[in-house]
Amino acid sequence: MSEVAIRGADLGDPAQASALVEILDAYAREPNGQSAPLPGEARANLAAGLLAHPTAFVLLAFDGARAVGAAVCFVGFSTFAAKPLVNLHDLAVLPSHRGRGIGSLLLAEVERRARERGACKLTLEVHASNEGAMRLYRRFGFGPWGAPTLFVTKPITGSQP
Repeated sequence: MSEVAIRGADLGDPAQASALVEILDAYAREPNGQSAPLPGEARANLAAGLLAHPTAFVLLAFDGARAVGAAVCFVGFSTFAAKPLVNLHDLAVLPSHRGRGIGSLLLAEVERRARERGACKLTLEVHASNEGAMRLYRRFGFGPWGAPTLFVTKPITGSQP
């Protein structure tokens, strides 16, 4: 493995946009993802949607010329601290490149950029079964784990009031 470089993604570049989709699709196919590929609509619209989103930023990890990892983040706002916060929505490394510290490099850069923005905290969600990710997040000081906080989602489809 050559030296890994972490850079802000240029999602207007078709090669980088495609690499992001490849990385997230690889993760989605795993049990800690959704055990299924990204839907076609998500694959087709992912890069453009992130590019258009006003608070999104994406980092890519490059091993030489190949993108092998990604962090997708959104800047939010903490009403309790009255400061920005950064949500790490996705952190993924291609299976062929895991165990080489790439996730740590991505997470360190996310934290650096959060501090640069004056963020008061980083937030994320992780499957309880994803022990590798949880070890990484613990090393970076994330916690506490478990109750009383639960993250739940409700899919919204169509245009209902």
